[in-house]
Amino acid sequence: MLARASWSSSACCAGRSCFSDLSRRLTVPCRVDFVALSSYGHGSTSGGAVRLVMDLRVNIAGNHVLVVEDIVDSGHTLAYLVAILQARHPASLKTCVLTRKAGRLETDVALDYVGFDIPDRWVVGYGLDYSDRFRTLPYIGVL
Repeated sequence: MLARASWSSSACCAGRSCFSDLSRRLTVPCRVDFVALSSYGHGSTSGGAVRLVMDLRVNIAGNHVLVVEDIVDSGHTLAYLVAILQARHPASLKTCVLTRKAGRLETDVALDYVGFDIPDRWVVGYGLDYSDRFRTLPYIGVL
């Protein structure tokens, strides 16, 4: 499906490292945009409510969309984003996640492309953070 992607979207800020590396490897033309979602605030406990902090700048109706995310934990944030984007009638919508905490999934969100599964530990680096810290580490580590 990547061969038909006309729009790629990443959840900003966390997914940007993974998204940057992936986008450099794409062999098809695509346009890029970002969204920002929040569910954790400052700390390691999600408040449960997901909110859209920054929306896409363009209309994705009729376009093939690939959402790139760094991590899926409970799946609530990605499910929220997928629902918002599906309501905008893209031609197709696929998800790509670098890491998945498989034992923590609480939703039935489709994960079309998964890099690898990780244990249920707090991880940082490569875009992942803890209270806006450690995001710029060039590797993924356990806090």
